[in-house]
Amino acid sequence: MESPRIVATAARIVRDLGIAEEIAQDALVAALEEWPRTGVPERPGAWLTATAKHRAVDLVRRRETYARKLAEVGRALTEESYDPEPSGPGDIDDDVLRLIFTACHPVLSAGARVALTLRLVGGLRTDEVARALLVPEATVAARITRAKRTLAKAGVEFEVPYGEERAARLGSVLEVVYLIFNEGYAATSGEDLLRPGLCEDGLRLARVLAALAPGEGEAQGLVALLELQASRTAARTGPDGRPVLLADQDRRRWDRLLVRRGFAALERAGDPRGYGPYALQAAIAACHARAASYEETDWSLIAALYGRLGAVAPSPVVELNRAVAVSRAEGPAAALPLVDALAADPSLARYHLLPSVRGDLLARLGRPAEARAEFVRAADLTRNASERALLLGRADAAEPGGRRLPGGS
Repeated sequence: MESPRIVATAARIVRDLGIAEEIAQDALVAALEEWPRTGVPERPGAWLTATAKHRAVDLVRRRETYARKLAEVGRALTEESYDPEPSGPGDIDDDVLRLIFTACHPVLSAGARVALTLRLVGGLRTDEVARALLVPEATVAARITRAKRTLAKAGVEFEVPYGEERAARLGSVLEVVYLIFNEGYAATSGEDLLRPGLCEDGLRLARVLAALAPGEGEAQGLVALLELQASRTAARTGPDGRPVLLADQDRRRWDRLLVRRGFAALERAGDPRGYGPYALQAAIAACHARAASYEETDWSLIAALYGRLGAVAPSPVVELNRAVAVSRAEGPAAALPLVDALAADPSLARYHLLPSVRGDLLARLGRPAEARAEFVRAADLTRNASERALLLGRADAAEPGGRRLPGGS
């Protein structure tokens, strides 16, 4: 949870992301050694950040070649024991913003920017980054290692850029913030469906970026999307922590303040005819937010918006979502061929939502045995315990008393 701020603080001082990450790990080790004896401090995040800062300054002092930078850093650093922490969800530590823009520097490839920032800022493990990007884990690990080396070799400054340089990096930054929020909204692994800390980080960063670029439609579109998605958080899990499907959610539990904020941000995104990918996704989320019930949702409009989204940002996941909307607007028989056409896409080979959607369509078409097999396959693919339980429950509901297939539990 505290890793991004610790790494960012250290990186501001040592100007090297790889070394900063090592210093952050050292601070965590120091906590594991000291806290069992002295107790957990009242502000553990500030303790960790201060420890990392002091170690970073010590490292700079030991390097004669950093003498000039040490003088500059020394004037900026204070001697207080603890660094200030963000006071609320609308605030953000400047160092974290610098870290994001540094990791999204144009010297890196687009894939490397996203992978590195998800690792450093999102706190995701390498395997979680791989699942978020739908690429092999080894590929992600190599990208992250090369990215750190490239930034160090290029001597990239640890700063928030301005003007044209900021505009050039904004697209990558928006993508990373989107993926950070998504990992919090639907965790790829673990016991819980949600990782609220990541959702809060993603939403906070999106708000800051929207304020930095008030005339950028996609920045406004992203914050609109995340506000609307976050509005459903309380209704997405039941008292037992199990996921609650959109069709079954109590919409009275949706946060109306976040809904209003999302609508307002979508208005700032500009002319709907010129919407980019994030604004289009926000428009889809707005369709759900406007509907009084699942049955009253304008599924035809959602299918059309997914069609537009697929034209500006082609993706098999977008096509899968469009198929879901088509199934609600025109029936499952119209959508099944669309889903079947995606089965050969290699990027979806381990994507659990593909068999999950297919299982839903088959169940609605009165083919329970096939539906059960798809739900069990989806359960085997997910590494999130809450989603797995939901999918196995749907398998049993599709064909009560049916034989559990190999691999299911």
